[in-house]
Amino acid sequence: MTSNLHINSDRLWQSLEDMAKIGPGVAGGNNRQAVTDADGEARTLFADWCKQAGLTMAVDTVGNMFMMRPGTDPDALPVYLGSHLDTVPAGGRYDGVLGVLAGLELVRTLNEADINTRHPIVVVNWSNEEGARFHPAMLGSGTFIGKQDQAFAYGREDMDGKRFGDELKRIGWAGDEAPGNRKMKSYFELHIEQGPVLEAAGKEIGVITHCQGMKRPQYTLTGKAVHTGSTPMHMRINAGLAAARITEVVQEVAMAEQPNAVAGIGKMVYEPCSPNVLPSTVLFTIDIRTVDAAKLQRMYDTIWQRTEKICADLGVGCAVEEVGSFDPVTFAPELVDIVRTSAEGLGHEHMDMVSGSGHDACWIAEVAPAAMIMCPCVDGLSHNEAESISPEWAAAGADVLLHSVLKVAG
Repeated sequence: MTSNLHINSDRLWQSLEDMAKIGPGVAGGNNRQAVTDADGEARTLFADWCKQAGLTMAVDTVGNMFMMRPGTDPDALPVYLGSHLDTVPAGGRYDGVLGVLAGLELVRTLNEADINTRHPIVVVNWSNEEGARFHPAMLGSGTFIGKQDQAFAYGREDMDGKRFGDELKRIGWAGDEAPGNRKMKSYFELHIEQGPVLEAAGKEIGVITHCQGMKRPQYTLTGKAVHTGSTPMHMRINAGLAAARITEVVQEVAMAEQPNAVAGIGKMVYEPCSPNVLPSTVLFTIDIRTVDAAKLQRMYDTIWQRTEKICADLGVGCAVEEVGSFDPVTFAPELVDIVRTSAEGLGHEHMDMVSGSGHDACWIAEVAPAAMIMCPCVDGLSHNEAESISPEWAAAGADVLLHSVLKVAG
């Protein structure tokens, strides 16, 4: 009965377009950071759409939203699927959002086809996946699995000193359900690739077998704020110089561990930030990723050892805090096989892949069988307002999600 079932491509695309109107960026993308007013507005729109589709909503205390379609067996564990609605400050319209709205479209499709599943289906919007405003990333799903507790999540502060818990309550999306008080049969996540591999290979579907592990240390270098014009070179304690040398170290360490290893600095803040004053402090984060756990730790240790020496040689103080990390993930082979066979059954060109980005599925894989599906994005651009996908790619990914969920949900 379901072999020829497809989602409504036009409706999915319109949902993506309508959601993109909330929290617009300056160049066609979105700035809908976690627990901002825009995030609250997006949550409300999603909740309204889910209510219209007959879903019942539950929200936990860290703002994770769970939208349930009941199954025919009240004792059967639910099949979960979803992603996130929050974005980075200058983000795209599809990163995360595709996975959430494809889940909603899946439910709409089943409703129209009058198809019931034995297992309930739950569509999830995870809180603060990006970690752009509040460290660490994947805060909602991490709290859900017990990686950290609610007190930790509530105490996270943004650059203005505002706390995650206070902001979540302010926008009205702090629920009353205890995080993690749920059991899952399985979890699926559809996402854009955020890289150029699928498009270059001419494939419509990425079947994700593993996800790279990540370590994200945050460094605070302490120098001396002095006048750049009147302070002799040999009398400076230059935190900016130390940061520049460490940037080169990060590149060198990553290149020495090729293939399948990456590292870089994406955020660096000088204080004070003035053209004629050396910085008193430099704060930056290093993002280190590889699918090999031993290599990941080796890169982290090597960067830290060389950083210590650079700072000692320059007389610069150095403190480090790990603000995000997760081990390499192997997704459930039985679910990966289902994704692969679903893609084949629908006639979509596909390939096995390792995800280079972190996702909520990485945390959920610790407590339930999990799998990921990816579709291409133009030129591999993501975390960029120029991020773009085609309606056909979105539909192909959503169809594979639909058929994979049906195979598991019964």
